[in-house]
Amino acid sequence: MPDSPRRSPVEHGFPHLDTVRSAITALYRRLSYDGVQRFADSLAPVEAAFADTDDLHLGAQRVARAMVRHFRLPDARMIVAFRAMEHAGSVELAAGPEYFIELNDRFRTHRRDIGAALSHEVTHVLLHRLGLEFAGTRDNEILTDTAAAYLGAGWLLLDAFREDAVTSQKLGYLTPEEFGYVLAKRALVFGEDPSPWFTSPQAYTAYTEGRARALRESVQPPLAAAGWAGRRRYARDRRFAQDYPGGGAAPGREVPYAFEGAGDGLRVSFPCPTCHQRNRVPVRGRVRARCGLCRTVLDCAT
Repeated sequence: MPDSPRRSPVEHGFPHLDTVRSAITALYRRLSYDGVQRFADSLAPVEAAFADTDDLHLGAQRVARAMVRHFRLPDARMIVAFRAMEHAGSVELAAGPEYFIELNDRFRTHRRDIGAALSHEVTHVLLHRLGLEFAGTRDNEILTDTAAAYLGAGWLLLDAFREDAVTSQKLGYLTPEEFGYVLAKRALVFGEDPSPWFTSPQAYTAYTEGRARALRESVQPPLAAAGWAGRRRYARDRRFAQDYPGGGAAPGREVPYAFEGAGDGLRVSFPCPTCHQRNRVPVRGRVRARCGLCRTVLDCAT
């Protein structure tokens, strides 16, 4: 996991959003709707709390055990050590049941962030056991960050983000706003508000920006909750698709939906605002459908 204390400026924005969305879809496909629902309760702040007076190794083992319980890995044992290294942490992915995690030596004196580092590394173990991975180191690390946040422990990674005029720190591959986006997606599913857990003001700001992005996806056409401007644009694209079958949306428009077929068989495909799997519904006015992957009810005005 990358570590950026007191080095280059922290990257902001949403540069990895396509991969993040693919990661959420992959989680639902691998775990199923019922499997994701098992993680409705986030890791409690007290489970990752680490006081300066705590014994370093005993405290790290305690937090690691909390991560194991949260991710439902009862037969996995985490052995945590500290050494000088470039990255924040690493884990040896073997057959188990013992997994060796190494954390950067700087966590000896920055103990409040040990839980954040462990959430990423233990998520690697979870995904390894699930047989879920993306091709390439970058995309696989984004998958790990996304899974940690979406399954209820990765809010610690966002809370580890701190930035001022002199120093900055961020753990993980996602930008702070992307962490906020994933946490907001989770919050919309489980009805939770993680913001009271943040000790970092910068983390709270990033969460609100990510949440705004996530909420916009819930009001995009053809969803019935879309605003006036989106509905007007959608109507124009629909007329274009009817006049030019196979042409999709009108030229020059970047929109999340696409039209297929022609005449009475015209359909519109669009990503589910929860899991991002594409759904197809007939173009015939008001339509209610259920996403086959995450079971979200989609109220559409097609």
